[in-house]
Amino acid sequence: MSTKFAITAATGKFGQTAVKELNKLVGTDNVVVIARNLEEGKELFPNNEIRHGDYEDLDSMNSALKGIDRVLFISSQPGGKIPRSEAQANVVEAMKNNGVEFVAYTSFPDAQNSKTPLAEDHRNTENKIKEAGLAHSFLRNNWYLENEVVFLQSGAANNPALYWANNHAGWALEREYAEAAAKVVASDNTQEIYEFAGPARTYEDLGHALQKATGNDFEIKQVSSDEYTEYLEKAGSDHATAAMFASFQAPIDSGALDENSDDLEKVLGHSLMPIEDAIKEILAR
Repeated sequence: MSTKFAITAATGKFGQTAVKELNKLVGTDNVVVIARNLEEGKELFPNNEIRHGDYEDLDSMNSALKGIDRVLFISSQPGGKIPRSEAQANVVEAMKNNGVEFVAYTSFPDAQNSKTPLAEDHRNTENKIKEAGLAHSFLRNNWYLENEVVFLQSGAANNPALYWANNHAGWALEREYAEAAAKVVASDNTQEIYEFAGPARTYEDLGHALQKATGNDFEIKQVSSDEYTEYLEKAGSDHATAAMFASFQAPIDSGALDENSDDLEKVLGHSLMPIEDAIKEILAR
Protein backbone atom coordinates (compact mmCIF):
# COMPACT_ATOMS: atom_id res chain seq x y z
CA MET A 1 0.00 0.00 0.00
CA SER A 2 1.34 3.44 -0.89
CA THR A 3 2.32 6.00 1.73
CA LYS A 4 -0.31 8.69 2.31
CA PHE A 5 0.93 12.24 2.86
CA ALA A 6 -0.95 15.26 4.19
CA ILE A 7 -0.17 18.97 4.31
CA THR A 8 -2.04 21.01 6.90
CA ALA A 9 -3.01 24.69 6.47
CA ALA A 10 -2.31 24.07 2.82
CA THR A 11 -4.04 27.06 1.20
CA GLY A 12 -1.55 29.69 2.37
CA LYS A 13 1.38 30.71 0.17
CA PHE A 14 3.76 28.33 1.93
CA GLY A 15 1.27 25.48 1.74
CA GLN A 16 0.51 26.03 -1.94
CA THR A 17 4.18 25.74 -2.88
CA ALA A 18 4.64 22.72 -0.61
CA VAL A 19 1.65 20.89 -2.12
CA LYS A 20 2.85 21.47 -5.69
CA GLU A 21 6.33 20.25 -4.79
CA LEU A 22 5.07 17.20 -2.89
CA ASN A 23 2.74 16.32 -5.78
CA LYS A 24 5.84 16.18 -8.00
CA LEU A 25 7.81 14.11 -5.50
CA VAL A 26 5.27 11.45 -4.49
CA GLY A 27 2.34 11.78 -6.92
CA THR A 28 -0.87 13.79 -6.56
CA ASP A 29 -2.89 10.68 -5.64
CA ASN A 30 -0.80 10.30 -2.49
CA VAL A 31 -1.10 13.89 -1.23
CA VAL A 32 -4.06 14.97 0.91
CA VAL A 33 -4.67 18.69 1.25
CA ILE A 34 -6.01 19.76 4.65
CA ALA A 35 -7.66 23.17 4.65
CA ARG A 36 -9.96 25.20 6.87
CA ASN A 37 -11.84 26.38 3.76
CA LEU A 38 -12.82 23.35 1.66
CA GLU A 39 -13.94 25.38 -1.35
CA GLU A 40 -10.67 27.29 -1.49
CA GLY A 41 -8.78 24.01 -1.26
CA LYS A 42 -10.77 22.49 -4.13
CA GLU A 43 -10.21 25.56 -6.26
CA LEU A 44 -6.45 25.61 -5.66
CA PHE A 45 -5.89 21.85 -5.90
CA PRO A 46 -8.53 20.29 -8.18
CA ASN A 47 -6.57 17.05 -8.54
CA ASN A 48 -5.85 16.40 -4.86
CA GLU A 49 -8.07 14.93 -2.18
CA ILE A 50 -9.23 17.83 0.01
CA ARG A 51 -10.22 17.39 3.65
CA HIS A 52 -11.53 19.92 6.12
CA GLY A 53 -9.28 20.53 9.11
CA ASP A 54 -9.28 23.41 11.58
CA TYR A 55 -6.53 23.53 14.23
CA GLU A 56 -9.02 24.99 16.73
CA ASP A 57 -11.35 21.98 16.30
CA LEU A 58 -9.86 18.67 17.48
CA ASP A 59 -12.67 16.59 15.96
CA SER A 60 -12.04 18.06 12.51
CA MET A 61 -8.32 17.31 12.77
CA ASN A 62 -9.03 13.75 13.93
CA SER A 63 -11.16 13.23 10.81
CA ALA A 64 -8.70 15.00 8.49
CA LEU A 65 -5.76 12.82 9.53
CA LYS A 66 -7.44 9.40 9.26
CA GLY A 67 -5.26 7.01 7.28
CA ILE A 68 -2.39 9.52 6.95
CA ASP A 69 1.17 8.26 7.31
CA ARG A 70 3.33 11.39 6.98
CA VAL A 71 2.38 15.00 7.71
CA LEU A 72 3.80 18.39 6.85
CA PHE A 73 2.46 20.39 9.79
CA ILE A 74 2.57 24.07 8.85
CA SER A 75 2.46 26.26 11.93
CA SER A 76 -0.46 28.67 12.18
CA GLN A 77 -0.47 32.43 12.67
CA PRO A 78 -1.13 33.77 16.17
CA GLY A 79 -4.34 35.66 16.86
CA GLY A 80 -6.99 32.94 16.53
CA LYS A 81 -9.98 32.29 18.77
CA ILE A 82 -7.82 30.20 21.09
CA PRO A 83 -4.06 30.54 21.79
CA ARG A 84 -1.87 29.18 19.01
CA SER A 85 -0.10 26.69 21.27
CA GLU A 86 -3.49 25.19 22.24
CA ALA A 87 -4.68 25.02 18.63
CA GLN A 88 -1.45 23.35 17.54
CA ALA A 89 -1.69 20.90 20.46
CA ASN A 90 -4.95 19.71 18.84
CA VAL A 91 -3.01 18.85 15.68
CA VAL A 92 -0.45 16.90 17.67
CA GLU A 93 -3.17 15.01 19.54
CA ALA A 94 -4.95 14.17 16.27
CA MET A 95 -1.70 12.87 14.76
CA LYS A 96 -1.13 10.67 17.80
CA ASN A 97 -4.76 9.45 17.75
CA ASN A 98 -4.38 8.43 14.09
CA GLY A 99 -1.01 6.74 14.41
CA VAL A 100 0.82 9.15 12.09
CA GLU A 101 4.28 7.73 11.39
CA PHE A 102 6.19 10.97 10.84
CA VAL A 103 5.66 14.72 11.07
CA ALA A 104 7.72 17.62 9.75
CA TYR A 105 6.79 20.77 11.70
CA THR A 106 7.65 24.33 10.61
CA SER A 107 9.24 25.88 13.68
CA PHE A 108 11.42 28.85 14.72
CA PRO A 109 15.24 29.19 14.74
CA ASP A 110 16.82 27.53 17.79
CA ALA A 111 13.30 27.20 19.22
CA GLN A 112 14.33 25.42 22.40
CA ASN A 113 16.79 28.13 23.46
CA SER A 114 15.59 31.32 21.78
CA LYS A 115 14.58 34.13 24.13
CA THR A 116 12.34 35.93 21.62
CA PRO A 117 8.60 35.70 22.44
CA LEU A 118 7.88 34.39 18.92
CA ALA A 119 9.70 31.16 19.75
CA GLU A 120 7.50 30.20 22.71
CA ASP A 121 4.56 28.64 20.82
CA HIS A 122 6.97 26.75 18.58
CA ARG A 123 8.92 25.47 21.57
CA ASN A 124 5.68 24.28 23.16
CA THR A 125 4.61 22.52 19.94
CA GLU A 126 8.00 20.85 19.50
CA ASN A 127 7.73 19.58 23.07
CA LYS A 128 4.19 18.26 22.49
CA ILE A 129 5.39 16.38 19.39
CA LYS A 130 8.22 14.78 21.37
CA GLU A 131 5.92 13.94 24.29
CA ALA A 132 3.49 12.28 21.87
CA GLY A 133 6.27 9.96 20.73
CA LEU A 134 5.91 11.00 17.08
CA ALA A 135 8.87 10.52 14.75
CA HIS A 136 9.64 14.03 13.57
CA SER A 137 11.76 16.69 11.93
CA PHE A 138 11.66 20.27 13.13
CA LEU A 139 12.05 22.70 10.24
CA ARG A 140 13.28 25.83 11.97
CA ASN A 141 12.70 28.49 9.35
CA ASN A 142 14.60 31.76 9.53
CA TRP A 143 13.09 34.88 7.88
CA TYR A 144 11.20 35.12 4.60
CA LEU A 145 12.56 37.82 2.30
CA GLU A 146 8.92 38.70 1.62
CA ASN A 147 8.73 40.07 5.19
CA GLU A 148 10.84 43.00 3.94
CA VAL A 149 8.45 44.13 1.20
CA VAL A 150 8.19 47.68 2.63
CA PHE A 151 11.98 48.03 2.66
CA LEU A 152 12.27 46.59 -0.87
CA GLN A 153 9.48 48.71 -2.35
CA SER A 154 10.94 51.89 -0.84
CA GLY A 155 14.27 51.33 -2.56
CA ALA A 156 12.53 50.28 -5.79
CA ALA A 157 10.75 53.65 -5.77
CA ASN A 158 14.13 55.35 -5.19
CA ASN A 159 13.06 56.46 -1.73
CA PRO A 160 15.22 55.97 1.39
CA ALA A 161 15.18 52.36 2.59
CA LEU A 162 14.69 52.60 6.34
CA TYR A 163 15.18 50.01 9.06
CA TRP A 164 15.71 50.01 12.81
CA ALA A 165 17.15 46.61 13.73
CA ASN A 166 20.81 45.84 14.18
CA ASN A 167 22.14 42.31 13.72
CA HIS A 168 21.65 39.67 11.03
CA ALA A 169 18.87 37.61 9.43
CA GLY A 170 19.03 34.58 7.14
CA TRP A 171 16.66 35.85 4.46
CA ALA A 172 15.49 33.48 1.72
CA LEU A 173 12.35 33.26 -0.42
CA GLU A 174 9.29 31.70 1.21
CA ARG A 175 8.98 29.27 -1.71
CA GLU A 176 12.52 28.00 -1.03
CA TYR A 177 11.61 27.13 2.56
CA ALA A 178 8.39 25.48 1.34
CA GLU A 179 10.16 23.41 -1.31
CA ALA A 180 12.62 22.18 1.31
CA ALA A 181 9.76 21.29 3.67
CA ALA A 182 8.15 19.11 1.01
CA LYS A 183 11.46 17.38 0.35
CA VAL A 184 11.91 16.57 4.04
CA VAL A 185 8.44 15.06 4.47
CA ALA A 186 8.95 12.98 1.32
CA SER A 187 12.38 11.70 2.42
CA ASP A 188 13.11 8.39 4.11
CA ASN A 189 16.39 9.77 5.47
CA THR A 190 15.73 12.75 7.72
CA GLN A 191 17.41 14.49 10.63
CA GLU A 192 15.59 15.67 13.74
CA ILE A 193 16.40 19.37 13.39
CA TYR A 194 16.95 21.51 10.32
CA GLU A 195 18.02 25.10 10.87
CA PHE A 196 16.81 26.50 7.55
CA ALA A 197 18.30 29.88 6.64
CA GLY A 198 19.91 31.89 3.91
CA PRO A 199 23.30 33.55 4.42
CA ALA A 200 23.37 35.89 7.43
CA ARG A 201 22.97 39.51 6.31
CA THR A 202 22.37 42.91 7.89
CA TYR A 203 19.86 45.46 6.60
CA GLU A 204 22.83 47.39 5.24
CA ASP A 205 23.78 44.29 3.21
CA LEU A 206 20.19 43.90 2.04
CA GLY A 207 20.06 47.56 1.04
CA HIS A 208 23.18 47.26 -1.10
CA ALA A 209 21.73 44.15 -2.79
CA LEU A 210 18.54 46.15 -3.42
CA GLN A 211 20.57 48.95 -5.01
CA LYS A 212 22.18 46.43 -7.36
CA ALA A 213 18.83 44.78 -8.14
CA THR A 214 17.10 48.07 -8.98
CA GLY A 215 19.98 50.21 -10.27
CA ASN A 216 18.80 52.93 -7.86
CA ASP A 217 21.09 54.94 -5.61
CA PHE A 218 18.77 55.56 -2.66
CA GLU A 219 19.80 56.15 0.96
CA ILE A 220 20.00 53.14 3.30
CA LYS A 221 19.19 54.58 6.70
CA GLN A 222 18.90 53.23 10.23
CA VAL A 223 16.36 54.98 12.48
CA SER A 224 14.84 54.20 15.88
CA SER A 225 11.94 51.78 16.22
CA ASP A 226 9.57 54.66 17.04
CA GLU A 227 10.80 56.67 14.04
CA TYR A 228 10.28 53.64 11.81
CA THR A 229 6.69 53.23 13.04
CA GLU A 230 6.04 56.95 12.41
CA TYR A 231 7.49 56.60 8.91
CA LEU A 232 5.06 53.77 8.12
CA GLU A 233 2.15 55.82 9.44
CA LYS A 234 3.11 58.78 7.28
CA ALA A 235 3.21 56.39 4.31
CA GLY A 236 -0.45 55.53 4.92
CA SER A 237 -0.55 52.69 7.45
CA ASP A 238 -2.75 52.92 10.53
CA HIS A 239 -0.91 52.73 13.85
CA ALA A 240 -1.70 49.05 14.51
CA THR A 241 -0.45 47.98 11.07
CA ALA A 242 2.65 50.17 11.33
CA ALA A 243 3.46 48.77 14.77
CA MET A 244 3.01 45.21 13.47
CA PHE A 245 5.40 45.76 10.55
CA ALA A 246 7.91 47.43 12.86
CA SER A 247 7.71 44.45 15.21
CA PHE A 248 8.84 42.12 12.41
CA GLN A 249 12.35 43.48 12.92
CA ALA A 250 12.46 42.71 16.67
CA PRO A 251 13.71 39.11 16.27
CA ILE A 252 16.47 40.39 13.99
CA ASP A 253 17.53 43.08 16.46
CA SER A 254 17.60 40.55 19.31
CA GLY A 255 19.99 38.26 17.43
CA ALA A 256 17.42 35.46 17.29
CA LEU A 257 17.88 35.13 13.51
CA ASP A 258 21.67 35.44 13.46
CA GLU A 259 22.72 31.92 12.48
CA ASN A 260 25.02 30.22 10.04
CA SER A 261 23.56 27.05 8.52
CA ASP A 262 23.60 25.44 5.10
CA ASP A 263 20.75 23.01 5.89
CA LEU A 264 18.41 24.78 3.47
CA GLU A 265 20.72 24.46 0.47
CA LYS A 266 21.59 20.86 1.38
CA VAL A 267 17.94 19.79 1.45
CA LEU A 268 17.08 21.72 -1.71
CA GLY A 269 20.03 20.13 -3.47
CA HIS A 270 20.99 23.41 -5.10
CA SER A 271 22.07 26.94 -4.23
CA LEU A 272 19.56 29.48 -3.07
CA MET A 273 18.52 32.11 -5.58
CA PRO A 274 21.09 34.95 -5.49
CA ILE A 275 19.76 37.71 -3.27
CA GLU A 276 19.56 40.31 -6.08
CA ASP A 277 17.48 37.91 -8.21
CA ALA A 278 15.27 37.02 -5.25
CA ILE A 279 14.61 40.74 -4.69
CA LYS A 280 13.70 41.16 -8.36
CA GLU A 281 11.28 38.21 -8.11
CA ILE A 282 9.46 39.82 -5.17
CA LEU A 283 9.32 43.26 -6.79
CA ALA A 284 7.90 41.76 -10.01
CA ARG A 285 4.85 40.30 -8.24
